[in-house]
Amino acid sequence: MDKFKQIKKASIWGIVGNLFLLIIKTIVGLISHSQAMIADAFNSASDIFSSIMTFVGNRIASKPRDDDHDLGHGKAEYIYSLFISLVMIMLSCKVFGNSLIALIDKSKFVFSYWLVIVCIVTIIVKWILFIYTDRLAKKYRNLLLEANSKDHRNDCLITLGNLIACLCSLINVYFVDGIIGMVISTWIFISGCKILKESYDVLMDKSIDKATKDKVYRIIRRHKEILKTNHFNATPVGYQYQISITIFVDGELSTFESHDIADRIEKEIVAEIAEIYLAVIHVNPMECKK
Repeated sequence: MDKFKQIKKASIWGIVGNLFLLIIKTIVGLISHSQAMIADAFNSASDIFSSIMTFVGNRIASKPRDDDHDLGHGKAEYIYSLFISLVMIMLSCKVFGNSLIALIDKSKFVFSYWLVIVCIVTIIVKWILFIYTDRLAKKYRNLLLEANSKDHRNDCLITLGNLIACLCSLINVYFVDGIIGMVISTWIFISGCKILKESYDVLMDKSIDKATKDKVYRIIRRHKEILKTNHFNATPVGYQYQISITIFVDGELSTFESHDIADRIEKEIVAEIAEIYLAVIHVNPMECKK
């Protein structure tokens, strides 16, 4: 359960950090009429939503299996990741439209050193959140945290673009602001589409990847008693898979011997392959020509 506690803590820190950034970006963006900063504020709003969805999704996913959910609640993180991606895509379209209008109308914003300060503060806060969530995402292989960590990293680069647009205004070059706003919205759109695809694949029970499947077969080939295999099936549950496979052994082996082989393979697969949390091996007898 330490995994779910750590994810919960990361989501709370994400909400606090992004709420702080949303407030200062909105105030400074509206005062200065900077489309890039307003776009960045929208991005922080979507980040708050993402952190809330991470919190809720993690809470549901942490529930153990019950009579109504034989495979547990692990897919909750992908359902909420899907929500996050859809909101990101809708926000990106809105921000892109506003930035394009500002670019066509040649809108200007009022330079303020507060813009520079907000950009620097954002980069520092986001980089700290990125390091923190990225470490947890890699440790627990969690899609929600992975999405958040990438978002934090992207925000650092996006805000750096904001800073460049702000400094360009000192030499009366204002069109960069609208362009940066469009770049930000495009980045949000692409990120949203990537999360949408990954979530969709799992919810549609996309099969396990070839590399992991090959690992399973390498373990099976270590057992010379196995004559043939077929019916490999994999079902995603959270960030892991439940697999089932049929093996064929010499029909002259006793029931105890054949099932002992299956039990050993099941334990080896779960112990050696982190992507698999449950392996079910079916045993069929086969005539062995000698």
